Amino acid sequence: MNHTVEKIGGTSMSRFGEIMQNVIIADHTPADMYNRIFVVSAYSGITNLLLEDKKTGAPGVYGHFTAGSGEWRDALAKVREKMIDYNQEFGFLGLNVKEANAFINGKLDDIGKFLQDLEDMRSYGFMRPADYLPMTREFLAAVGEVHSAWNSVQILKANGVNARFIDLSGWRSTESRTLDEAILAGFEGVDFATELPVVTGYVKFDPGIMLRFDRGYSEITFSKIAVLTGAREGIIHKEFHLSTGDPKLMGIDKVQVIGNTNFDIADQLSDMGMEAIHSKAAKEMELKSIPIRVKNAFDPHHPGTLISRGYVSPNPRVEMICGRADMLGVEVFDPEMVGEPGYDYRLTKHLADRDIDYIAKTTNANTIAHFVPEKSKRLNNCIESIHRDFPNAEIHVTKVAIVSVIGSNMKIPGFLARAANALSDAGVNVLAIDQTIRQVNIQFVIEREQFECAQKALHREFVEHQA
Repeated sequence: MNHTVEKIGGTSMSRFGEIMQNVIIADHTPADMYNRIFVVSAYSGITNLLLEDKKTGAPGVYGHFTAGSGEWRDALAKVREKMIDYNQEFGFLGLNVKEANAFINGKLDDIGKFLQDLEDMRSYGFMRPADYLPMTREFLAAVGEVHSAWNSVQILKANGVNARFIDLSGWRSTESRTLDEAILAGFEGVDFATELPVVTGYVKFDPGIMLRFDRGYSEITFSKIAVLTGAREGIIHKEFHLSTGDPKLMGIDKVQVIGNTNFDIADQLSDMGMEAIHSKAAKEMELKSIPIRVKNAFDPHHPGTLISRGYVSPNPRVEMICGRADMLGVEVFDPEMVGEPGYDYRLTKHLADRDIDYIAKTTNANTIAHFVPEKSKRLNNCIESIHRDFPNAEIHVTKVAIVSVIGSNMKIPGFLARAANALSDAGVNVLAIDQTIRQVNIQFVIEREQFECAQKALHREFVEHQA
């Protein structure tokens, strides 16, 4: 096929006038306006209000409803107010505000009735949370993308674009479908050459996209559509370029656009919490050799960064400095560990049984440390079970940060010495180091207070001094 599938994130969607000018309409002629599919996220802040704040964990409608708090009604009123504010804001673009308000008020009224009915039924005591909370989370998540996609189509139509609203949310549908079936049904009869599909990032399918992928679901939708429709390229429009470091931290004048990298490096970035592309979303596109381009939505003429199979930088270089400050080091010291086959397997199984992912790991004769996200929900239970299984072990949990240096070809002579010197000169104390023989990612475990300082020091050494 000759079309692209393009994803627009929530922050960018909240600036839809610029998105329309820079990305969707831009300088396209009627001849090249089409053969593009746009997958949209909810406007900035909406999903946080519907579910919970992604950064702070503050409860939204779902969080209050889960807690059995009647405050879900006030939380839903805040969602309604915010959505109508967005409608009002986009009136100057051609959106019929009265129609937009009626559309979204109908959806929110449905949600209010749904939650009230559930609240009444659970008061009888015959419903377990596991019976209704997953579908509640799905239902709430869906309305954010329904809102932004519907608005986008109305605005584009008002500006002369033959846009088509593709609602994959399954609202009021009782049909049971797989993810592939739901997407293919949504695109039935679409003419890519003459229509511009705008698609909800949420897809309703069994057993549920939130249950499988949680907040990364819109990138899964983007990837699946690209694979199922045979797109020639996937494009992700973001607020910033995919750069050598966080432009807000390093300074916009100090970072460089990566330009080219591969899917392996995209996985490393995903592990560090970087939102270049969800790791599960990238896999099918990688297997189908569909490249992904990450572009700055507000710098439309720049080609951005192309993620493709097999790319390796022809010259040794660092492609990105990034990291995570939300890490815990779970260190197990046990004199009985040395020479004990299977000890590591038994220990790691405690993490796996509780769905706890680890980002880095260090070992020696009698110590194994796993570095896990602090938000891991069942960590306390995990540590208790490790104590029971290894009664003679000492377990220490330490708040740490990880700073990662990533690149498709980092065979730089003296790399480790230069990195250590740069950190030392900046006064950063390295607690642990994790690196594989492939040398595409080296991770420095440091104290949280030195997180930003460490990134700046490594970026100066390997990016700014090489410019």
